[in-house]
Amino acid sequence: MSRYFDAFRIDHILGFFRIWQIPLEQVEGTFGFFNAAIPIHRMEFSEKEIPFVYDRLCRPYITPQLLNENFGEEAAHVATHFLIKDNFGNYTFREAFDTQRKVEAYFKQPEHHGKAHLKAGLFKLLSNVLFFEVPGSDGQQFHPRIDFPQTSSFKALGSDMQRRLNELYLDYFYHRQEEFWKEQAMKKLPAIKEATNMLICGEDLGMVPDCVPGVMKDLGILTLEIQRMSKNPKTEFLQPVDIPYLSVCSPSTHDMSPIRLWWEEMELDQRQRFYWHELRQMGEPPFFCEPYVAELILRQHLQWDCLWAVFALQDILALDGQLRREDPRTERINIPAVTQHYWQYRMHLTLDELMAADSLNQQFSGMIAASGRS
Repeated sequence: MSRYFDAFRIDHILGFFRIWQIPLEQVEGTFGFFNAAIPIHRMEFSEKEIPFVYDRLCRPYITPQLLNENFGEEAAHVATHFLIKDNFGNYTFREAFDTQRKVEAYFKQPEHHGKAHLKAGLFKLLSNVLFFEVPGSDGQQFHPRIDFPQTSSFKALGSDMQRRLNELYLDYFYHRQEEFWKEQAMKKLPAIKEATNMLICGEDLGMVPDCVPGVMKDLGILTLEIQRMSKNPKTEFLQPVDIPYLSVCSPSTHDMSPIRLWWEEMELDQRQRFYWHELRQMGEPPFFCEPYVAELILRQHLQWDCLWAVFALQDILALDGQLRREDPRTERINIPAVTQHYWQYRMHLTLDELMAADSLNQQFSGMIAASGRS
């Protein structure tokens, strides 16, 4: 590949530190856990004075009230057909429906089509759990469910129990794994770096462990900095002071809304804050992303102290009200959460048409020259 390219990008470089593994019998990512990871041992519950009741912590928490909230008039049917009442007046799933894959197979049958709301409700109940047992650990090791503080199972616990469980949760996701994940990355990434002279860029967005920036810096791998996804929890948008020189800055990626669509998707108060504080403009922001707004955003990126500023074609075309597509929704490349919406974007202009777009080409090349980049 180095015969033809000077650089390459590692998508989701966090996977070299740890990957999100979803059991085959489940469908949604909420059932996943990190691999590799140091699980929570059962004795840690005792150390934090947490009564370990397997059925309460490791099985779906389903009460009559939850059934009514999720299914309304259909609650009785759901309880009879999919669930079994336990000894405490709550419910557990029948064996035929105790995984998302089994529920999905049931609703794929022709006689059950048109009941997507029931499937979604059952998926939600199945995921209303706090911990997953590590297979083969004989009930001694567990992974916490991602975002379990947001589940109704967690919220039904007393405040003291919530506090103790939350300490385990925060330790698992943000502390105990750091050195372990660093070791995992340093087994793999150096081998990739030593195999080529190409410059390496890493997409390091999402739930980024603290060890990631240091490893990337030590290996000379460029980070990815996206304006709307500040890595500094104290700032709403990316700030120049937080941008490392060894980075690629961009307004959007293939997994995000391009500038114009993002602008329209923002809530008014957020759009105002961005317009006033980031773009330093006065008055009310326009509802649509006018070409001058796109120009302000692109000029910002070109002036930042990052090694590379990279733009999607859709964001460059946003500079020209005549060349860009009329509907910004058609410019979206990929929606990761929607499996049917991926890589459907196609350029509506030919290369000859782009080369003949003198106004846009002169404007953009002028912006690059003014920034001191080449």
